Amino acid sequence: MAYSNATSDNKTINYLNKDFTDFKGALINLAESYYPDTANDFSEGSPGTMFIEMASYIGDVLSFYTDAQVQETFLQYAQERENLYALAYTLGYIPAVTNPSSVELEIFQQIPANSSGEPDYDYALRIRKNSSFLPNNNSGTSYITQNDVNFAFSSSFDNTEQTVYSVSGTQPNYFLLKKKVKAISAEIKTTTFSIGAAERFKTLTLNDSKIIRIQSIIDSDGNEYTEVPYLAQETIFEEVPNTEVNDPTLKQYQNQVPFLLRTKKVAKRFVTRFKSNQKLEIQFGAGSTSGDDTTITPNPDNIGLGINDGRSLLDKAYDPSNFLFTKTYGEVPSNTTLTVTYLVGGGTNSNTNANTINRLGSLTVLPTKGGTNSTVFNTAISSIACNNPKPAIGGSPGDSAQDIKLNAIANFSAQKRTVTKEDYIFRALAMPPQFGKVAKAYIAQDTQISLDTNKRISNPNALNLYTLGYDYNKKLTPLSYAAKVNLATYLEQYRMLTDAINIKEASVINFKIEFDITVKSGYSNDRTLLTAINKLKSFFNINNWQINEPINAGDVTGLLYNINGVQTVDSILFTNLFGENVGYSKFKYNFDAALRNNIIYPSLDPSIFELKYPNTDIIGRVTT
Repeated sequence: MAYSNATSDNKTINYLNKDFTDFKGALINLAESYYPDTANDFSEGSPGTMFIEMASYIGDVLSFYTDAQVQETFLQYAQERENLYALAYTLGYIPAVTNPSSVELEIFQQIPANSSGEPDYDYALRIRKNSSFLPNNNSGTSYITQNDVNFAFSSSFDNTEQTVYSVSGTQPNYFLLKKKVKAISAEIKTTTFSIGAAERFKTLTLNDSKIIRIQSIIDSDGNEYTEVPYLAQETIFEEVPNTEVNDPTLKQYQNQVPFLLRTKKVAKRFVTRFKSNQKLEIQFGAGSTSGDDTTITPNPDNIGLGINDGRSLLDKAYDPSNFLFTKTYGEVPSNTTLTVTYLVGGGTNSNTNANTINRLGSLTVLPTKGGTNSTVFNTAISSIACNNPKPAIGGSPGDSAQDIKLNAIANFSAQKRTVTKEDYIFRALAMPPQFGKVAKAYIAQDTQISLDTNKRISNPNALNLYTLGYDYNKKLTPLSYAAKVNLATYLEQYRMLTDAINIKEASVINFKIEFDITVKSGYSNDRTLLTAINKLKSFFNINNWQINEPINAGDVTGLLYNINGVQTVDSILFTNLFGENVGYSKFKYNFDAALRNNIIYPSLDPSIFELKYPNTDIIGRVTT
């Protein structure tokens, strides 16, 4: 124990010394103060100095390891990779040991014409996901498709393009179909594990390198285990084909989506965790296959009222989530063989140039509508081809130490919950496109009419989510019914309990723009005018506009003035275009009334400005 006043029995000790020099100085001062008669030689070669320096050395080493251990408990300062992984998983982030390159492939198929000269979609093919395509450089890298390629199905995000491939006489006899699909650089591998008696929290290890993720785990009875973020989660998203059986309103909507989004309870589940040596651990729950924890009914026994441990229950605290989950955390496999399918690959070498992925790998091809001519069907299969018009990019090594720190902190801040306005917008836009592509999103507080004042007041219990999608030509259109249902299901897993979400349609305001410019002497009128029109096309590209964003006419004027050759901008006129019978939105809008201080404001109800047909809706003139 340390005392502020030193006596012959109680010596003052400084506990703030940290390094060798501090320890040595403190020990010398202590010896000189309390042992002046016996310790008076502290030269470099004296035995007393040797013992003091040895004690200082030990103190310095212990201080170093104490500091290092404390440092390793903080994510920002940790250096040991094993600790970084553990801290990242604590914050809900899964480090990547490899990053695959991604690419958009164009897949082609020939299809015969029917007797009317139209494409005969009875011979359209379906290429299942996880089919592989190869580059022509024999690098050994394969690219695995992430979704099915169904040439018989068209949607706003997965459009089938068709062109005439060959002509016999005056009529086409073959058409060429093209679809686009996302693919990643990966190789599919499989391994098996023999499982004996049930074991709580059974853990398996994949001793492979550059593992991307688990594809599936299936036992010898055909039961599939599902990966979840944490073992207590018992529900997952499930893709259901969008057929008339699953969606009775399918025929009423042209903007179809290929899959419906449903939630499903899974008793057989597992989690994965990468170790610092880049091996992958697979962990199952603690339950037995003899029980089922997919349906749990709250009752006094599992909430706490039935507990009798001799103490009063009136002042006992209970976690309100205790009765929501059993303690099994999912079923444990036993007396079976597990077949684990997983993806490996990625890395810098997986990046490749454009127009190089044009060889077929391992494909799973199925008919879609059952053409009866086997010769024509085999011809369609042999006509499958692919290409990548853009390079495959994104392949890189796994997360560095700094990547893990920054990504884990960012992941913890988000926590997969929608709290702010931006959270809802980003979450809606992040819905996978196979469930319906949300192109634009905007959220606002719901309002209602006050019975007392007959004025609109905010409704604190509801939010309005305004959405729009794209049609086949990337023009704004309302979401289909199926897409709205999918969006509601998707948001349900992330919304706050007290938030009620109304999914609505934003209004689309179409317009045309007319302008007059004067061209400087020595510049071509036609070229200057064409440049001005192209600049306006880029400016009003729908990718650049959001719901409730106003048009700044001053920015448009400045854009034209910045074009080489433009001397003056004489006039700019915005005019509303409407009428579904002529291909525009049904909404009529008064641009003159909406103009304030050279800014055209949208309507009070959330809306978006769209220059729908830029080739005809931009009219420019050169004045002299």
